Amino acid sequence: MKPNLAVGIVGYGGYVPRYRIDAAEVNRVWKDSAMPSGRSFKAVPGPDEDTATIAIQAARNAMRMAQVSPAKLRAIWFGTESKPYAVKPTSTIVADAIGALPHANAADWEFACKPGTEAMQAATAMVGSGMAPYAMCGGADTAQARPGDILEYNTGAGGAAFILGVAEESLAVLEASTSYVTNTPDFFRREGQPYPSHGQRFTGKPAYFHHIQAAVKELLNETGASPDDFRYAVFHQPNYQFPLKVANRLGFPKEKVVPFILTSQIGNTYSGAALLGLAKALDQAEPGDKILLASYGSGAGSDAFCFTVTDKIKEIRERGVPIDKYLKRTKLIDYAVYARYRGKLRLH
Repeated sequence: MKPNLAVGIVGYGGYVPRYRIDAAEVNRVWKDSAMPSGRSFKAVPGPDEDTATIAIQAARNAMRMAQVSPAKLRAIWFGTESKPYAVKPTSTIVADAIGALPHANAADWEFACKPGTEAMQAATAMVGSGMAPYAMCGGADTAQARPGDILEYNTGAGGAAFILGVAEESLAVLEASTSYVTNTPDFFRREGQPYPSHGQRFTGKPAYFHHIQAAVKELLNETGASPDDFRYAVFHQPNYQFPLKVANRLGFPKEKVVPFILTSQIGNTYSGAALLGLAKALDQAEPGDKILLASYGSGAGSDAFCFTVTDKIKEIRERGVPIDKYLKRTKLIDYAVYARYRGKLRLH
């Protein structure tokens, strides 16, 4: 899929809460044999943080880099599966915080872990059709997990935002995108349930791997590109192993993938996972580099993108806040503090 007008990224930003909990600390409490191998941490939102505050900071960082007038943003679309209000959009809060209201389309997107890339495709169409000079898209989550569940080891928090505009102003141009979607029940949460459930045997082969491989293969077919043409490849990151396995199956060498797997540092940030990886790739990309982005959302589907970095990357990037700032800014907490911050103790 390609827009009528060439579209690209004119600014981006991310945000990760500073608090971290060690997987070993979770294991100390629950002594779960399914603890991930190797040292790993996950980001935990503070008591004054939620999906909206994370999205706002990511959006502000993107605006700082893009330096466009908020009044020119005709769409502010964020994806999440952990919005603070059951009935009230998060995107209107973000739009208000960055001064983009009232003449803007603000809406929340849903699709488990990939609504941010859904919003990116829609924002591309908005700008590519000429309906808007700029559109913002992104994803943010404060990932949730049942106490003692395997998800407690690697479900973190974080988010990223991207501002799309015409190719001539962009630091990276979108060459094409594809999607592959099926009705596969690998991960779900019914209304009223505080924690999600996972479909165990559906999670890997028929879900994550099948959908990402199908979406990426279609993208390569449409663009005529091969894995050798890409400098970097960013895949959805539910854990450290899955991105490496799917990359190997698709023919992408390990060195093109590893620097952007953030799971061991901040956990799986759900809607922000692939987008934060893309932001980190852009933080170190050079003009002419091609970047592959492949998201995954349970339920199930994958969106794949091909970006080519432009000569404007260094000039524009200097105005932003690198993702490494948030990766290095950490404060360890124990399970008791984590349980208090995440509301694990129900007092009523």
